[in-house]
Amino acid sequence: MIIRDIKNVKTVEWGNGLSRRFLLASDGVGYSLTDTVVRAGTKSRLEYRNHLEACYCIGGSGEVIELDGTSHPIWPGRMYALDKHDAHYLVASPQEDLRLVCVFSPALNGNEVHSLDDQMSSAY
Repeated sequence: MIIRDIKNVKTVEWGNGLSRRFLLASDGVGYSLTDTVVRAGTKSRLEYRNHLEACYCIGGSGEVIELDGTSHPIWPGRMYALDKHDAHYLVASPQEDLRLVCVFSPALNGNEVHSLDDQMSSAY
């Protein structure tokens, strides 16, 4: 059994927020679990070429925007999954941080960070 507290997990600053990584590849469970904060008013162009991701919103609001412009509002209780390595924009509302619980498969090693340039390069 693995028990962890938020104040004792690896925290990574990824440019527009924080990723608190509760489960990593070294834990041997095959997936990662993160508590991710997206700073209010930010827009991040993201693409995970090596991982699939599902995100469940537990606080704040925002939207995930597909590259064709299709927008999907995000609010507490809503989940979205990037099941095809989907390139996307993640936008947090200007009023408050967006907080997501995310699962990555395969598991993250722990030091991955985003590159937030327009080329959508990513270490994920």
